[in-house]
Amino acid sequence: MLWYIVTGVVSALVGFVGCAMLMKARRSSAAHAADRIREEAQKEAEHIMREAKVAAKSEVLKIKEEAEEELKPRRKEQLANEKRLAQREENLDKRADILENRMRQLDTKESELDSLRERLKEKHEELQAQISRQIDELERIAMLDRESAKNILLEKLKGEVKTESGLLIRDILEEAKQKSEREAQRILTYAIQRYASDCTYERTTATIPLPSDEMKGRIIGREGRNIRALEAATGVSILIDDTPEAVVISCFDPIRKEVARQLLERLISDGRIHPTRIEDMVKKIEKELEEELYSTGEAAVLETGIQGVAPQVIKLLGRLKYRYSFSQNVLKHSLETAYFMGIIAAELGLDEQKAKRIGLFHDIGKAVDHEVEGSHAAIGADILRRHNEAKDVINAVAAHHGEVEPTSIYGSLINACDALSASRPGARSETTELYLKRLEQLEEISSSFDGVESCFALQAGREVRVIVTPDKIDEGTAMVLARDICNRIEKEMNYPGQIKVAVIRETRSVEYAK
Repeated sequence: MLWYIVTGVVSALVGFVGCAMLMKARRSSAAHAADRIREEAQKEAEHIMREAKVAAKSEVLKIKEEAEEELKPRRKEQLANEKRLAQREENLDKRADILENRMRQLDTKESELDSLRERLKEKHEELQAQISRQIDELERIAMLDRESAKNILLEKLKGEVKTESGLLIRDILEEAKQKSEREAQRILTYAIQRYASDCTYERTTATIPLPSDEMKGRIIGREGRNIRALEAATGVSILIDDTPEAVVISCFDPIRKEVARQLLERLISDGRIHPTRIEDMVKKIEKELEEELYSTGEAAVLETGIQGVAPQVIKLLGRLKYRYSFSQNVLKHSLETAYFMGIIAAELGLDEQKAKRIGLFHDIGKAVDHEVEGSHAAIGADILRRHNEAKDVINAVAAHHGEVEPTSIYGSLINACDALSASRPGARSETTELYLKRLEQLEEISSSFDGVESCFALQAGREVRVIVTPDKIDEGTAMVLARDICNRIEKEMNYPGQIKVAVIRETRSVEYAK
């Protein structure tokens, strides 16, 4: 048993020693292999380092060459810039030298000017002294002091300047007048040619024809009750005179007059005239007339093509159908004015619809001017303001007779179109009394100026010829006199259209052969 144990131990020792020796041999061979591998790796690294150095050197050379190629144009540009800078410095130096020379020359000239000023000052003082001596000598010879001579000279110059200013004013006004007249005539002629209307005649009362004089008694009624009922129901005055087969209706309110006219015509046609029927007929006619007035106003609005008109304003337009001004129907006059406004506004490049609106509404105040205090222009502007019309429309209506200042061109345009409609031939009739009064006033104004020898109103008061004394009025003053007469006429007279003032100055030399 021990033997087995010893044998086992010995075998184990022998195995252990063998293993140790085998491991040592393996370690020795591994060390040799590692040394060999290390040497080979070192050689390979040295080889790679040499190749890398060679490649790096070649890359550095390549980059250097590329950098040199890129720097060549920059170096050339830098050299060119350096040359330009050198040239500029040289030019600046030359300019500095030139400026320095000029400064020296200016200093020299300034010193020369100073000396020249001194000499001129001395000569000026010497001349002033000589002038003073000469003025004293002239005063002694002429026996006039300086102030008197100055006044005489100023009076002479004043007359010359007045003459020259008159001639200059005449030339300027003639040139402006010719240009404005050509353009105005073109536009107005174009407007008038496109419009034609009937002539009007004076209408002051309404005359109702009767089938016989017996009808007068029936209109008057027993103890005058029928005529009293007529006047009370309509608010008019019925005049029954010796005119055969006719009665006359008189009233300031055109609507009342129209109601009375229709009432009488229907009563005369029917034959039944008594107070009860009169009252019933008046109510019926007033209702019918109210509808007619609205239809008439609506037709006027449609004819002009304007929109957005309040019903109350349309009704007031219809009332103008029975309103007359100098025998001209106000509604027709308003339509004419609207038509002229539209044509001229289109020619001038303005708002044609707004112009027509102003023309149609400009006399709307006349529909109620017998009921409301104030001018019809102010009344009309107030009516339009209450119905929210545009501000420039209201201003133009208020300004169309010069009562307020116009704030737009439409205010001036409505004045021209209003006068154009009112003053065209046949638009209005005028009584002989007013006509003669205007002629007398024209001649009175013209003859009130100094130097006027005589004056004559011609062409129904549309022209006045003024004959002046040639010794007192020269050519320039004649133009000023004509302008002054025009200003007086514009301020003091009311007239349709325009009045021509012609100042005539002539010198006649008469001799007799014996």
